This record gives sequence, structure tokens and C-alpha cells, in this order.
Amino acid sequence: MRVRRTLSPLVAITQNNDESFAIEEGLNLLNISSMINSNDVVVITPNWVGAGGPEIGDVVGPNSLKKIIQIIKSCNPKRIVIATASARKDVEKLMIDIGFMDVIKSENVEFINLNNGPFINLPLNHSCPKSIALNKLYDEMTFLISFTQLKIHEEATISASIKNIAMGWPTGEEQGYPKKNLGIHKDLHGFISAMLEKFTIDLSIVSASPAMVGTGAHKGIGNHTGLVLCGTDPIATDTVAARLLGFKPQAINYLYKSINKGLGCGEVTTDSSSPIKILGMRLIDAEKHFNKCAYGKDFSID
Repeated sequence: MRVRRTLSPLVAITQNNDESFAIEEGLNLLNISSMINSNDVVVITPNWVGAGGPEIGDVVGPNSLKKIIQIIKSCNPKRIVIATASARKDVEKLMIDIGFMDVIKSENVEFINLNNGPFINLPLNHSCPKSIALNKLYDEMTFLISFTQLKIHEEATISASIKNIAMGWPTGEEQGYPKKNLGIHKDLHGFISAMLEKFTIDLSIVSASPAMVGTGAHKGIGNHTGLVLCGTDPIATDTVAARLLGFKPQAINYLYKSINKGLGCGEVTTDSSSPIKILGMRLIDAEKHFNKCAYGKDFSID
């Protein structure tokens, strides 16, 4: 299995009313230019799960996707691919309606609909399903970026960088539209953790501008906080993201499972001794700011 490009659990927390600027600042704090080389096949998997639009956090913002592409281009990789398998069969219509197609064309990057083949078969350490079909891009990529909005989720508890990949890569041609035909949702948390065992997420970008609270992943309320998390370890990034929504890692079953499997770092504190190194905004300040925007009161977990 490919090793994650940066093993240190770094999470940059930035805040800007312009999401694109917050992302750029976060990637600069991580020194993104040192992470990607000229031989890399960089795959960006954005959250394109529904047609509710970026205003409520149902999908990522097209302008922010464009900014990420431009930043990655500056690192001069061999290939940049936007790739996802939407739970909607008409993903191209969603791309046109929201503006993603314009971004891909203007930036002249590849798009691969992961719902389409050719496929490989990937065995999973999981009972249902025991294996899964994935586009052959899985074997070609050398650097994977998960770009998603932060959401409360009615089944997964939260949706952030890990779930975005675990549910964004399985093909609807095998799993159905939505992806429930072959049992992914019978043990959703076990499946998400099993998928993380097979994927190396090199860069996680989780935006809380907006973040969806209430009932996600489609029917909630989008809150614009200006916060963005950029991290080198998806478990570390999602641990910080979970705290913004009021959860510690053991409250998110797939996150807790993955931490216990040793797939990443899930230990964070609000002081300088934290195993997860926080860059940019202090964690306690980010929690208070998030809660002030979402609930009208500035409080933190600890």
C-alpha cells in the first residue's frame, strides 16, 4: 500500500469570509509546494453528493475548487484529475448546473466519472461487501486530495474528509443510485473504516463555510463560519472537524475504529502538547467561533 506523503499529523485552521483565501492560507501553512512533485498524478475528489448547492453546504463551491486546482498546478505535477462517483446518475447535469464543468474546462484538467469503468476489484477487510469495484484510477494516482464541506450526517454522524472518499469512490454501476444496493449502509461505519485501510488520503480540505448542522447530509442548515481545515492526516483532520460539531472521536464510530486500527492520529488537546499539531488559528478559538456562528454562543468542548 502507498504510504501517506506526510506522516506528521498537521492540521491548519484558517478563517476568512472568502473560502478560497482560507484554503490558500491553509495550504501555505502546510507548505503544499513541498508535498507534490513533477511525477505525481494528483487526484482531487470533491463532494458532489447532491444538487442543493454550495450555499447550504450540500456540495463544495466551484470557485474554491478552482483555487485548489490553481494551487496544485503551481506544484507542477504530471497530471491533475478531478474524480468522484456521485450518488446521482446524472452527475454531468449537476456539474453544469452548479458550475463545476466551467471550472474543469477553464483550468484544462481531466475529469473522470468514477461511476464508469474500466474497473479493478478491491478486497476489503469487511463482511458486507467483502470487495468493491473501483475505477482503475485507484492504481494510477500517487497523491489524493479529499475536498468536502463539513456536515452533520444522519447515519455517519459527521461527514468530512474520510467519508467523502469512502463514499465518493464506489461506483454506482455496482452499488446503485444511491449506493445502497449491495449493503454498504448495513454497517456504514465499518465500511468507511475498511475503505480508509485501502486509501491513502494525502491532503484533506474540510470547509466549514458553510458547515451543515441539523439533519445532514442534505436537509440541514448551512452556517457560514469562514473556517477551513487543511490537514496531512485524514483522521487528525476529521478529529478536529468533529470537535467543531461538538464531538470527540469516540462519538464517531468509524473514526474511533480507524484510530484503534492505527490508521492515523486522533488525539488532540487545546495546548502546545497536542499530538496533532495545530497551525494557524488556535483550536479553542475555532470551536468558539464556529459555535457562535452556528448557535449564537461561543463555547468549546473543553
